[in-house]
Amino acid sequence: MSLFNLLSRRAFLVQGALAGASANAIPLVSSPQKPAPQVTSDVQLSTPTPPATRILADWLVSCQPSDVPDNVHKEAVRSVVNWVGVTVGGSGQQAVLRALSTLQPYTGTSAAHLFGRSETLDPLRAALITGISSHVLDYDDTHLETIIHPAGPVASALFSLAQSRPVSGADLLHAFILGTEIECRLGKAIYPSHYDMGWHITGTCGAFGAAAACGRILGLNPQQMQWALGIAATEAAGLKIMFGSMCKSLNIGRAAENGLLAALLAAKNFTSSDESIEGHDGYIFAASRQHDYAPLLDGLGQHYEIARNTYKPFACGIVIHPIIDGVIQLRNEHNLKAAEIRSIAIRANSLVLELTGKKTPTTGLEAKFSVFHSAAVALIRGFAGEKEYTDEAARDPQVIALRERVSVAVDPAIQTDEAYITITTTGGQIFTRHVEHAVGSVQNPLTDKDLSFKFTQIATGILPPAQIEKLLTFAWNLPAQPNAGDLPRLGALA
Repeated sequence: MSLFNLLSRRAFLVQGALAGASANAIPLVSSPQKPAPQVTSDVQLSTPTPPATRILADWLVSCQPSDVPDNVHKEAVRSVVNWVGVTVGGSGQQAVLRALSTLQPYTGTSAAHLFGRSETLDPLRAALITGISSHVLDYDDTHLETIIHPAGPVASALFSLAQSRPVSGADLLHAFILGTEIECRLGKAIYPSHYDMGWHITGTCGAFGAAAACGRILGLNPQQMQWALGIAATEAAGLKIMFGSMCKSLNIGRAAENGLLAALLAAKNFTSSDESIEGHDGYIFAASRQHDYAPLLDGLGQHYEIARNTYKPFACGIVIHPIIDGVIQLRNEHNLKAAEIRSIAIRANSLVLELTGKKTPTTGLEAKFSVFHSAAVALIRGFAGEKEYTDEAARDPQVIALRERVSVAVDPAIQTDEAYITITTTGGQIFTRHVEHAVGSVQNPLTDKDLSFKFTQIATGILPPAQIEKLLTFAWNLPAQPNAGDLPRLGALA
């Protein structure tokens, strides 16, 4: 049964949890291959090293839309629909407003519109602001195997570029598929070492994805595409320590902007190393202690990572979702109230405390990375949407009191979309729930109708209802649109 048919407008996913231009082409010039480097310190190196940058560049240039399965095209459209909704939703957040007020006096020719905003910027600055807006709510998509949020960097760059040149919806969607594939495959090659070292993997790998996607739209040749990936490699950045601050979404904005810039520079024959990904002093060597080229290169063009993309039903860190899911289920089944709760005990994947272990958040942004806040607010309010992650919600005395009764034990054997919840009441009753796959996961996905409902809920109050409907219809029908650049124009305020 569709979630849409079961939900109230306030908690639209809760019941579902219960129910189950390129420059002229120039000849390809390859740099001489360096000898395989010796293993130093704790860095694990593959021998021999494959020419990954060239292999990826060749595929990006040669892959045709007809090579991509229908289910991948379908999931790419779903990804774009979700991305548009959360980007509109984030358009009024302080991170967006402060970044916009900083950049506006210095922007170039203002040709690019912004979702949910009346201002226009040059495409590079538009990519930055759109990327921030798409991620600031932490309500976006997630590639669970790497914890990458694929659409943010890639779509933000693509739709900013598409406003400066004619691009069909079908061509943009194909470029989006290629860009997210590079982004996620690179993430798989260096995860979890890269993440454990403190890198924000969406900010880093996202720059490669944005460069690849924009390079495809610009018609780069294989050599130029290698350079685009190399320029992205030297720009890619983003730190996990920024989680809970405005800089977390800045990482996504910069990935979009840097990726677009990389493609534009490469189109003008701005050079980089031809071994930027695999070289001894290249990205993989510098950004991880352990890596594997197999998930980067094996099956390239045969299976696609975007087909395993997921969409958040709750506006917070993805690893908290099974916990919220389980708490809401128990709350609704047993009519639980905060005053009668003695404890909420959670067993979950170790990433839960690593990424969302903030015990005393004081702002909405911090609360998005607090499993303690999330469990408490889920029981009190029966939902975990954007209103549950405001500054006011983080400072709600009832939420503060209950989160002190939340405890978390970690178990690395538990999957990231899984959790065990035990709620004990003051009367001695004990209620337990094992969430095997959280709502919104690959195994328990949101339906198209759910995504449309989420889109409408997030955009309501920002855009007029008629504009929301028109924007949503355009997004669902992106492959048939003659001009993809019309999408952000439809999503902008007059």
